[in-house]
Formats: sequence, structure tokens, C-alpha cells
Amino acid sequence: MQPCLRAAKELIGKILVRKEKGKLYSGVIVETEAYLGSRDAASHSFNGPTKRNSVMFGEGGFAYVYFTYGNHYCVNAVTGKAGVAHAVLIRALEPLEGISFMKKNRGTEDVYLLCRGPGNLCRAMKIDGSLNGASLLGDEIFLAEFPREKRIKVKRTLRIGITKNPGKLYRFIDPQSPFVSRINYKKLLKANLKKVSA
Repeated sequence: MQPCLRAAKELIGKILVRKEKGKLYSGVIVETEAYLGSRDAASHSFNGPTKRNSVMFGEGGFAYVYFTYGNHYCVNAVTGKAGVAHAVLIRALEPLEGISFMKKNRGTEDVYLLCRGPGNLCRAMKIDGSLNGASLLGDEIFLAEFPREKRIKVKRTLRIGITKNPGKLYRFIDPQSPFVSRINYKKLLKANLKKVSA
């Protein structure tokens, strides 16, 4: 367990692993977003516990998986102590294992599109609501270390696609990765600055 922002940064470069019906999926985490509970209006837990967000209020080290926009799941790593309700959204991966299955699950041959975006990576790796509350130290879904010769120079940016508390630099990326979500940073910054000043 550790502070949410630190966890969001340190998850960059870790491996997310999913085992499903004899298939093994894995990918290097290249993009995350932190959501800081009652301190963050963009967080699902901002207004307190509900049936949907109850996993966020538990101990760190578990997966918070939710369904959104009526068509896809998103997976988060819960961080911190029980009752704090902080979580890190895993937004993009660089696929490592199970790529042929990911292509079938996603309906695309473009490896760069397989796990770019939280809904896409969940679709690619068969992550759904059955994993809500699963331990990230378990057998079905877990985090692992990825040996690297040099340290990643993680970059902080604005989060994507939120309307509440938009001006925080709570998104973390590997700026050298071609698997990170592509957005127009100038346009995003301009839009968020308008919301902050409104």
C-alpha cells in the first residue's frame, strides 16, 4: 500500500497479467491515471461508498473493475488503507503475451490498438466484472515486475475525458512508448484551463 499518485507513477513499467481459461495475457503498463477519493471530484468514490464502488473503500492491492458507457469495462488498482478509496486506472499496455488472442478479442490486427485505452485493454485481455474485487496478487489477474536496463522517465499530464477536477496532473505515461493513448495535448490543455477558470 502506498500513496495513490506514487502508485500511479510506479505502476508504469510493471506488467499486468491475466489468466483466463488456459490463456495467458500480459502487457507492460505504459499509461495510468490516479483518482484520489474524497479529494477528487472525478473519482467514483468522491461522494462516498455505493454498491458499485465498494471495492475502492477496501484495502489496497485489489482490482476495481467497473462497466461504463454501456459498452466496456475498466480496471483499476486500489491503493492505500481501507476507507481511503484511492485507485489507479490502468489506461494502456504494451502487449507481451497472448497477442494472437488479443487480436481476436479486439477484432483488429493492429498491435498498437490492442490495449490503447482502458476499455480496449480490458476487451483484449478478457477483463470483466467477474474480476471486481480480485486480489492483484492472485492467480487470475496480477502485477509483476519487468526487468529493464534503464529507468523509465515517467511524464505527468492531465487526465483524459473527465469534466470534474480536470486541471490535475494525475495521468502518468511512458513518453517513449508508441502504445500510449494519442491525444491533442494543446487542445486538451486549453479545454481544461477553461473549465478550471469557469
